[in-house]
Amino acid sequence: MLIPEKKNFNYVFLLLAFLAIFGIGFRFGQNSATCRVCAPEQVNFSLFWDAWNAVHEKYVNSDKLDTQKLIYGAISGMVNSIGDPYTTFLNPDQSQSFMEEVTGQFEGIGIEVGIKDNQLQVISPLEETPAKKAGLMAGDKIIKINGEAATDMTIDEAVKAIKGKRGTQVTLTIFRSDWDNTKDFKITRDVINIPSVKLEFMPTPGGQENDVAYLKIYQFSEKSDSEFARAANKILQSKAKKIILDLRNNPGGYLEVSQNIAGWFLEDGKIVVSEDFNGKETNIIYKAQGNSRLLKYPIVILINQGSASASEILAAALRDNRKAQIIGETSYGKGSVQEVQNLSGKSSIKITVANWLTPKGNHINNVGLAPDVEVKLTEDDYKGEKDPQLAKALEILKDMN
Repeated sequence: MLIPEKKNFNYVFLLLAFLAIFGIGFRFGQNSATCRVCAPEQVNFSLFWDAWNAVHEKYVNSDKLDTQKLIYGAISGMVNSIGDPYTTFLNPDQSQSFMEEVTGQFEGIGIEVGIKDNQLQVISPLEETPAKKAGLMAGDKIIKINGEAATDMTIDEAVKAIKGKRGTQVTLTIFRSDWDNTKDFKITRDVINIPSVKLEFMPTPGGQENDVAYLKIYQFSEKSDSEFARAANKILQSKAKKIILDLRNNPGGYLEVSQNIAGWFLEDGKIVVSEDFNGKETNIIYKAQGNSRLLKYPIVILINQGSASASEILAAALRDNRKAQIIGETSYGKGSVQEVQNLSGKSSIKITVANWLTPKGNHINNVGLAPDVEVKLTEDDYKGEKDPQLAKALEILKDMN
């Protein structure tokens, strides 16, 4: 899950004949005589129908053609031609799978994937999942899936190939920047229950016991609001005086959840993020609206290559508004916003509608957030269960009041 999705975008569109593949459908309840986006007059749609007829007339097994699959394929082709990996059509199965992910449970190996520099790669391996246990790391390049080249796969095609029933296996051919050759990872799929929040208490070097609240957010799912609130109240009732906010390998999720959590750390009314619609409409500014009860705590933030989307929004908001220091590695750089719109037949479409700006007006799409203090986590650190990034955060917190 790579994207700050918006909740409450439940627009349902009616497909009027097959022309709706190319135009935009009509909202239920509106006058169907007025199209929202009419078919462009300069486009001759007879080309499509010529191809449609040729397939049905000439294809050797035309009696076995599935009209619904052809329609889904045509829509997918239209959307994919945009060239934006985050604007995708989801057929009913894919749409259901997507909703399972954002609600926190599905079957697979537990990784978020994305396309960066035209290369399919691991954005983040999720905690306590087969992918994490197998040793996959953020930034790993996926060369093959079950022996099939992943070069030309869309994100949704890759996800479909990687996910599967519990107990089945998938083989990923991986290349890592410090390797000479690729390696195969054979991973057994399982039921993935994605956690949202983890809270621990620890001392700063030479400090008092439980002086620091270590708060890790794994993703911004539907249940993250309530889980974060429980963790925050435990911090308020504890002896902790400082906070480490760990957003490493957090691939994002719902934009509104990130905004709500920011409200715990910021003064009411401070800008969290704004959406830039490239002049199509007025920018939308999202502001902190919470209780600000964690405002008094000094805070440092951990990020890495697996920090994307809504996690980047939160990290940038705290740095721009509170000068919170960011420790770790440059984040993924997912700075666009998608809406999910339901279509007829239980299919849906994710559409990139805007780019987001940090409170100081910076774009980070395809660039990422650079840390204030860079600390790399090596493969040897990973295997030896060492965490120099966390150690650096504790060291920095030691001198903060």
